[in-house]
Amino acid sequence: METTNHFSHINHWTYNHLIALGMPQSSAVYLNMLLLFIVMLLLVYAAHAFTKRLLVGAMQRFSARTSTQFDDLLIQNKIFNHLAKVAPLIIVVQSLPIVFSDFAGWIKPLRTLTDVYTVLLSIWVIRAFLRTVKDYLKTTPLFRDKPVDSFLQVISIFLYFVGGLLVFSLLTGKEVWAFITAMGAASAILLLVFKDTILGFVASIQVSTNDMVRIGDWITMEKYGADGDVIEINLTTVKVQNFDKTITTIPTYYLISDSFKNWRGMQSAGGRRIKRSILIKISSIRYLSEQDVKRFSKIQLIKSYLQERQSEIDKYNKEKSIDKSLLINGRSMTNVGAFRKYIDAYIAQHEFTHKHMTMMVRQLEPTTTGMPIELYVFTNDVRWEKYEQIMADIFDHLLAAVKYFDLEVFEYPAADDMRQMFANQGTNKNNLYTAVEAMQN
Repeated sequence: METTNHFSHINHWTYNHLIALGMPQSSAVYLNMLLLFIVMLLLVYAAHAFTKRLLVGAMQRFSARTSTQFDDLLIQNKIFNHLAKVAPLIIVVQSLPIVFSDFAGWIKPLRTLTDVYTVLLSIWVIRAFLRTVKDYLKTTPLFRDKPVDSFLQVISIFLYFVGGLLVFSLLTGKEVWAFITAMGAASAILLLVFKDTILGFVASIQVSTNDMVRIGDWITMEKYGADGDVIEINLTTVKVQNFDKTITTIPTYYLISDSFKNWRGMQSAGGRRIKRSILIKISSIRYLSEQDVKRFSKIQLIKSYLQERQSEIDKYNKEKSIDKSLLINGRSMTNVGAFRKYIDAYIAQHEFTHKHMTMMVRQLEPTTTGMPIELYVFTNDVRWEKYEQIMADIFDHLLAAVKYFDLEVFEYPAADDMRQMFANQGTNKNNLYTAVEAMQN
């Protein structure tokens, strides 16, 4: 009661001075309210500027003296800028009975608006604090690659939901439970509206719990054109920065419902697979004669193998009295077998192949394009550009080495081959079929 009387005294004091200046009573009431309102705005501005400078300045000085990053993040997320608005809010609340003393009907609606602002300000302060916690957790090794954004968004949604209930209660004058009861009837509509949010929340929990994707992982999802590093995981989307620097956005729950490839295992293992074939022309495959073995023995990587292998073969053929006037009789080496052993020896001594992972050269089923000799090996460098260089160097060497084993790499005829064939067969168009038949043979 004393406070109310004090407020009335201030209002009457300014009002009486306006009357004393000769202003009519009808105008003095409005001018009195306007003057007091302007004074209130000036006080609010001054209080906000002083409080903001005091809080932010003091916190910046304190932060400069500490080594922790949490206080720096508090300043960065402007939590003290929001707290500086508390003092002006208190001034407004206390000033309303003074400014609108002659307009009592306005006080209650305006107090309701200040209460609404108080709810919103509380939400802003809490969200700024939550963002600070999120940013701080991302700097720690334990949470650096976890979808912290998803959980922050869930808390924010819940926070805004509670804030919306309080604002509804303040504006309508009804209890919060009345709104919750009304929402029960519209739950089906709410589930439909927030379907993506609910699915994203569930997916975020599963992704985090099962450690399916982390920030920084290289993932490939061909269905959505994603092939790059995960840069953000939030409640509804996963952002992937592709290697061409474009950004692909994938709904979070698609990581659960669809298939994708995560290359993290390859990166953590330290080896990246090479799985590529050389197509050998089948007609170039043949047995090796003694002269061939002697000639191939000049190749250092397989010299000892050829000598030991030939010694075993000669011993077997001699014991079985094999007639070697025909190479098909008994046991003989082949040029493609020698080439496979050469590849084995080459990748075993290569400085950029991973010696503790699978190293294999295998012969695949012959096809119309030749017989594939597949190289299955891992590089010891998982960087993309380095991996491509290593693979290119290996196959540059092997493709150039094919001819040293009297083998040919299969390839379709090119335009020059066709012209040369026609030149050899003559320019007569009637020789076309002869040229094509010769090419096929």
